[in-house]
Amino acid sequence: MARKTIIFDLDGTLLNTLEDLADAVNYALREYGLPTHSYDAIRMMVGNGVRKLVIRAVGNEDHPQFEGIFACFRAYYVDHCQVKTRLYDGLAEVLEQLRREGYRMAIVSNKLQAGVTELQRVYFEGLIDVAIGEREGISRKPAPDMVNAALRELCREGESIDDVRADAVYVGDSDVDILTAQNAGMPCISVLWGFRDEDFLRQHGATLLVREPKDILALL
Repeated sequence: MARKTIIFDLDGTLLNTLEDLADAVNYALREYGLPTHSYDAIRMMVGNGVRKLVIRAVGNEDHPQFEGIFACFRAYYVDHCQVKTRLYDGLAEVLEQLRREGYRMAIVSNKLQAGVTELQRVYFEGLIDVAIGEREGISRKPAPDMVNAALRELCREGESIDDVRADAVYVGDSDVDILTAQNAGMPCISVLWGFRDEDFLRQHGATLLVREPKDILALL
């Protein structure tokens, strides 16, 4: 696969953010007297943006205090988004090698833009320059809009977005990522160290799978 542009998902792909996300969800639930969830339960709730995560945790969006719960989650998570979060083993070396070899890289995440910006600064400054998160006016994944925004930022002088797209591959850990790549018109590499297992990913159309970060280099 001769591709020199890589669009990375964030949660479950580059960073193990599960515990911080779960802690923020459970903090908000406790504040409003609602039952909390295990890490494994919340693992299956992530992937469609933080609002959907909180809807799933609460049970429905019609809860009379939902907006308060969601605001509580957001405030807590922005302040605690890197307490337990960590880079997956082996990824730092892979990203450094990709950077040395001239690959263009971007992060595209359904996480709030404030959280994406902070995590990009802490973990990927000097490695990944473009980081697109949830914001007003842009549809979340699996719509292709976030990927298209990243491709536009990666364009060099004289290039069109379609030039960059033809050179790009998407890397993610979920069914949402597989569908996002399809909608954005690029192949998807599915990682097996994230929030979904191999059977689940294959059932949702995964065809290129990697077990360790170094395997990405072999595919490229």
